Amino acid sequence: MIAWVVSAIALLAAAVPVTRERLNRFAALIGLSVTEANARQVIDHFAGLRRWRLIALTPAVPLACLTNDLFYLVLGWCAVSVFRDVRLLHAHDEANIYRKAWLLGLGGAVVAEGYLLAIQGATPARLAHAVIVIVVAAAVPLAARKLSARPAPEASDDIAQAELAIGQWSTRTLYLAGTAIVLSGALLIPGQPPQRELPEYSMPQSFPERIGTFATVDKFKGPTCPWTTQMDNPCRYWLVNEAPFSQAAPYIVSKSGAPQRAPFVRSSDKKAVVYLGRHDRRMVYQDAGGVHYLTGSLTDTAVPTPTFAAQSRYVALAKDSAQITDTKTWTTLSIPGARQVHDLNESGIVVTTASQVLVLDHRGKTRMALPLRKIEKDDSEDTYHLRSDGTHFVAVRGSEGRVDTFDPRTGERVSSVVPHIPDADFLDIGLGWSKEGSFLVRTYNNDRVYNLDLATGKLWRRQK
Repeated sequence: MIAWVVSAIALLAAAVPVTRERLNRFAALIGLSVTEANARQVIDHFAGLRRWRLIALTPAVPLACLTNDLFYLVLGWCAVSVFRDVRLLHAHDEANIYRKAWLLGLGGAVVAEGYLLAIQGATPARLAHAVIVIVVAAAVPLAARKLSARPAPEASDDIAQAELAIGQWSTRTLYLAGTAIVLSGALLIPGQPPQRELPEYSMPQSFPERIGTFATVDKFKGPTCPWTTQMDNPCRYWLVNEAPFSQAAPYIVSKSGAPQRAPFVRSSDKKAVVYLGRHDRRMVYQDAGGVHYLTGSLTDTAVPTPTFAAQSRYVALAKDSAQITDTKTWTTLSIPGARQVHDLNESGIVVTTASQVLVLDHRGKTRMALPLRKIEKDDSEDTYHLRSDGTHFVAVRGSEGRVDTFDPRTGERVSSVVPHIPDADFLDIGLGWSKEGSFLVRTYNNDRVYNLDLATGKLWRRQK
């Protein structure tokens, strides 16, 4: 990018026409009186210099941009002063100053070029620089010898005075241009843009990582800082009994790109947890006896939702299909297409797919199926419950305030009731069957739990 910008600036500068201000500056610097007789000679000299510089930059600019090597811009700009036929008829004393500067620059270029070749090696770009420096180093003294051999013009002639002034100017630019070429050829690094500074590195805050263990999970708390750059900060750990549970993954990245807490659930008896492994990205079951791996390594978008069921004996993992694991025998059952597991007990399994509610036996065979109702965004979702003896299947339609009861053995609906909720409250979800055998529901506003008669819709609360 830098080479393109500098090349554009060089072309614009070379294309600037010869102006009166430039001629006046030349006359003042060289001490020349510009007359009608010699003005054309001076103008022709600078116009020719401008024309040949543009010609030299024509191949130099694309070469510099393609190789990212600014040396070729310096060469294109200065080569005209070295290789153009300079008509100098007399070597003046002032030229000795520029000659000494040229010799010093050449000596420094030779030393620098030799040192860089020794430490960097003879790369093609570096060899091209060296060849050009050698050619220029030979051309400058040859041109200067040729110029100094010519006789001096008569001082009284205006044209001769202009030629002498132009010769003095050209001698100076010969030495300065040669010095610029050899020094840039030695010092400019070919084909390597400036290196970007690396950001300052700071060591992450250390935090002890040890495998968390427990007898019972009395309390657990999720991580609270998804965007922190301190990967070992305590706020990026699950806490179990107020201690870091470092083996559990804190976050996963969803399709939307926003970090979400990784799955972490506790069993109802508080004796086990299921979580996503932090390092191996496998779903893990852990209790006081140790760990058991439920899946292989998963991508973040394939991580399922875990739930415990049947007094925490079973673990269900649901995503695009469901996997149910018996934590006593470690046998598994896969249910293709099941997106959520709603209930699981000794009589069967209740799942929902994209279009159906299914009641299955423990071999995965369908016992009954219902169409899945479409739920509006702000409505309560339906809940489904299977009685442990397999005689009743209940669907609580929270958005309608209705409770439907089915016989799983036949698939027939045996009752449909709309309970009257007191205090202008609404039906929210079903909670399953109590130990006494009655079905429990919870209201929306007051979070009150009622016993429900599935046949009549009568509600009552147990007196304390």
